[in-house]
Amino acid sequence: MRIVLSNIGTYGDIHPLIAIALELKARGHVPVMALPNVYRRKIEPLGIEFRAIRPDIDPADTRLIAMIYDIKKGTETGLRDFLFPRLRETYADLLDAATKPARADLMLLGELNYAGPIVAEVTGIKWASYVLAPLSFFSAFDPPVLPPYRRLARADRTPGMGRVMKRLARITTRRWPKPIYELRREIGLTRGPNPLFDAKHSPDLVLALFSRVLGAEQKDWPPNTRITGFCFYDAEMGDAELPPHLEDFLRSGPAPVVFTLGSAAVLAAGKFYDCSAKAATRLGGRAVLLIGSDARNRPRQALPDSICVAEYAPYSKLFPRASLVVHQGGVGTTAQCLQAGRPMLIMPYSHDQPDNARRMRRLKVARTIQRKDYTPQRVARKLRAMLDEPKFAEKAASVARRLAHENGTKAACDALEELAKSRDQGPRD
Repeated sequence: MRIVLSNIGTYGDIHPLIAIALELKARGHVPVMALPNVYRRKIEPLGIEFRAIRPDIDPADTRLIAMIYDIKKGTETGLRDFLFPRLRETYADLLDAATKPARADLMLLGELNYAGPIVAEVTGIKWASYVLAPLSFFSAFDPPVLPPYRRLARADRTPGMGRVMKRLARITTRRWPKPIYELRREIGLTRGPNPLFDAKHSPDLVLALFSRVLGAEQKDWPPNTRITGFCFYDAEMGDAELPPHLEDFLRSGPAPVVFTLGSAAVLAAGKFYDCSAKAATRLGGRAVLLIGSDARNRPRQALPDSICVAEYAPYSKLFPRASLVVHQGGVGTTAQCLQAGRPMLIMPYSHDQPDNARRMRRLKVARTIQRKDYTPQRVARKLRAMLDEPKFAEKAASVARRLAHENGTKAACDALEELAKSRDQGPRD
């Protein structure tokens, strides 16, 4: 099969697609990655066909990243100021990728590609959708933490509160999809279901690319949803080795605390790394700071030999050698911590991160701290309490043993092949 895999987002959104594409290729299919052009250098060395779609992502645009990660307006900014103004271009690019030089047999679409369901409807190509975190389902029975209204999460056990939160989310966002409705009208389609909550889910197959330790099926999830488990990939152009200086540091002493902000929040780090370095010094232990490519993230103070700084490292190689991980709560980073069996201190920004943080706290593998409270004194105190309490590490190890029996990538590809087979065979009596 020729299968187009497409989304718009950060490494956390794209890495699961790469894992699936590599498995599909190993099974003899032809995956086509339709992504923003910034990912071309990451995909082409893998021998996978790449098709650029707009809007592209500028990793240097820290101002946009900061706006997108604003706790109150971040999601709205990302959609209304970044994705939707380029919707027609996204539609044209994806339509081209799905039909030229050959028509795709199947598409796998992420929820941030709002042009994807429209392309599927226009072409008649069978499609599956995927989500990465339970927040995407906005279940009334497992109500999420809504970043602008986090206090409501305290009442999520109140009867009927889940339905209230779900209705609030729809009311608050009711004007956001206007560009999608306009595009549909221009190309002769009806208004269709709500793009933010309903139309983004395929009627045939929705892949929940996370483990049941993060969230379980709910009766108001879309029909034909299948939980697969996490899909892991974190190599850089096929290279999954640690930087040599980091490897030497890890070998030279006890397991360090790792401080990281993933691939997007790291562009809006603020004082995170300065505070983290000071917290690590107060703690008196070893630490690794993954600062990304922004030079402003390098701590200004002189660092002791007990702190190692690196721009990037594959989490799958680093986290198992850590004592604890401090991070932003993105689902990709969270999944890697769970797989490594390491406890976490989570400082969430926006989007799914506050909800993921609460789920990890309920799982008893993490504690949380708000950005406004992230000071060297408070961080050092929380880290010391967690490192001195063995139950966090014991619970994290227990969860890792559960994940060891899951293979999300295989389960996702099996489901895609089943969907294609059902299409080829047609309806049965």
